[in-house]
Amino acid sequence: MKKFFFIIFLIFLSSCSEDENIENSDGLLQITFATDWKAQAEQGGFYQALASGKYLKKGLDVKIIQGNANINIPRLLASNSIDFGMGSNSFIPMNMVANNIPGKAVMAVFQKDPQIIMTHASNSVENIEDIVGLPIMIADASIGGFWLWLKSKYSFNDSQIRKKTISLAPFLKDTSSIQQGYLTSEPYLFEQVTGEQPKVFLMADYGYPSYGAMILASNDMIMQDPKIVQDFVDASIEGWIDYIYGDPSLGNNLILSENNEMTEEVLFQAIRKIREYNMISSEASLRDDIGQMSEEKWKNFFNIMSENGVYDKELEWRNAFTLDFIGKGN
Repeated sequence: MKKFFFIIFLIFLSSCSEDENIENSDGLLQITFATDWKAQAEQGGFYQALASGKYLKKGLDVKIIQGNANINIPRLLASNSIDFGMGSNSFIPMNMVANNIPGKAVMAVFQKDPQIIMTHASNSVENIEDIVGLPIMIADASIGGFWLWLKSKYSFNDSQIRKKTISLAPFLKDTSSIQQGYLTSEPYLFEQVTGEQPKVFLMADYGYPSYGAMILASNDMIMQDPKIVQDFVDASIEGWIDYIYGDPSLGNNLILSENNEMTEEVLFQAIRKIREYNMISSEASLRDDIGQMSEEKWKNFFNIMSENGVYDKELEWRNAFTLDFIGKGN
């Protein structure tokens, strides 16, 4: 049944984008952008740019398509079913290179991947080094992801792994427990249930070199329509500045209309966390570093993962990204 609905979803996307860069009746270019999950604050800058008309000012009539558990952004880019897609972490564009999917990251919203490790406030753990050798609840998908970085840098070992489920109940039940999470999600849920704040260790602050919330584009789009890519990137950056450091109400209203499971309280707590942890920038650096990527950080990520057998050491890792569309000014 899931496969049937995914096929229908692909047909829907294809009908949205079957003709490339069609102009609507107002002379605007129709652009489709698929996110990796339902509308939420972690995509807020894109919704802000749409709701505030920033894309329209660039001549782009953008349609944001919400993701779900079955969405495969690289596959949709490869089939030209969408113009742009969202990549949640650095593995996505690197995997595209490894699987010969012609596309790459053109911008990274989150300079820090939001992945965290959290403990109860009463736990004696004070930093990531203290967790070495202790049981930790990890999702299956993360074992081949940031877990490799923890093993490489801090000598974590697989015997520590305990299976993480969707439910927060196992963590709540045992005050000595440790688990992975997402900065803007599990800590908030914990606080709502217990009235207390957990200890949060953002792996990026300890050196985890993954980007988050990247804009992905096909190689054809990058080569044939670089101005469209540049305009979409520039408007998105402006949207993120407004959403995190200005008034996010326009973006929030659009998110709430798109996702009836979302609440305003959840959105505002996520925005606060993004600001508090300088996830996209610091207020002192606005417009200078939002959306930025560096070859050095990509190289660091690739070296760690290739040394741990995730990627062939001969992989052309530079094909996972381009720096051509960032640092241009808005």
